[in-house]
Amino acid sequence: MNNNNTILLCFGTRPEAIKMAPLYHELKKSNFQVKVCVTAQHREMLDQVLNFFEIVPEYDLDLMSPNQTLNGLSATILSKMDEVLVAERPNLVLIHGDTTTSSMVALAAFHLGISIGHVEAGLRTYNKKSPFPEEINRQLTGKLSDIHFTPTSHATQNLLREGVFQQNIIETGNTVIDALFWTINKIEQPNYIHPEIENLKNTIPTHKKIILVTGHRRENFGEGFKDLCESLIEISEKEDVTIVYPVHLNPNVKKMVYDLLSEKKDIYLIPPVSYPAFVWLMKQSFLILTDSGGIQEEAPSLGKSVIVTRIISERPEGVAAGHSILVGTDKQKIITTVVSQLNHFTSNESKKNPYGDGNAAKRIADYLSMNY
Repeated sequence: MNNNNTILLCFGTRPEAIKMAPLYHELKKSNFQVKVCVTAQHREMLDQVLNFFEIVPEYDLDLMSPNQTLNGLSATILSKMDEVLVAERPNLVLIHGDTTTSSMVALAAFHLGISIGHVEAGLRTYNKKSPFPEEINRQLTGKLSDIHFTPTSHATQNLLREGVFQQNIIETGNTVIDALFWTINKIEQPNYIHPEIENLKNTIPTHKKIILVTGHRRENFGEGFKDLCESLIEISEKEDVTIVYPVHLNPNVKKMVYDLLSEKKDIYLIPPVSYPAFVWLMKQSFLILTDSGGIQEEAPSLGKSVIVTRIISERPEGVAAGHSILVGTDKQKIITTVVSQLNHFTSNESKKNPYGDGNAAKRIADYLSMNY
């Protein structure tokens, strides 16, 4: 089959799905023939997002397997995507961000001479070990892409310095803000009932200051997570604080967190929650402690402060604007910063979110309507 109006969206993880969902719907509205291929690098968490955002993939490669290596995953994506791309021959492949799915899909498309658009392009730390392997995935995807949809002017400047032509860069804002507003609008409808949110309302004490915690970065495995957990124990001793921690399923994270934090007073360890439930938790929280990139982007639109357990971030705009504070996994630094925020932080709601205004997907679709 060869249909020159086909745009193939490819993604594999929950964060990618969230950020690609608004674009999927916007392209549909713009009369493109849109098809979706998921690698299912995340399975259960990905399926929740597809269901919530009403997306049914045409291709589901279902590649998740226990303890798979990055090389094994990469080889399988490259091989399976070859079959999909040869069968579909899309006019354009759109990939997102910095995952193994993104870089391997881009390489597969490049090998077949298919045009590639990179959504959330241009983020850099220039430290290939942080985040690992995402930094190199992102750079590799950037080298292979034909169109670069950057979320911020900082990301645009990174690409210009690397020799990407200005005419191939379209600055759009980040689609995650589109997804966030879409979600808030949906879950705040009077007739919308979400069992998970109802359960959280009955479980989490909201009369205290909620610190929402997440963590999943490979570079923090081991000592980093141990220090994080020990700092949380000390912070939880404050009278007015509740810690809510949806624990990542990766065994390198889950075992240590449960070993150190189970049964601790005012620390609620819960399984990973769906995206709408997580947005609800962010709205209830006083501050967020995380190593997630997406949360650094979303939190400013909710007026929340983010303490980032990384030493370097490819999202410096939030730090510069005062939305985020980098602390790494230094135990004392985490404690001091969290306590300072608990005592002095009011709200960031009056500050503009440097990552977008909720119209990124429309800007991308408008560009593609003119050029594809």
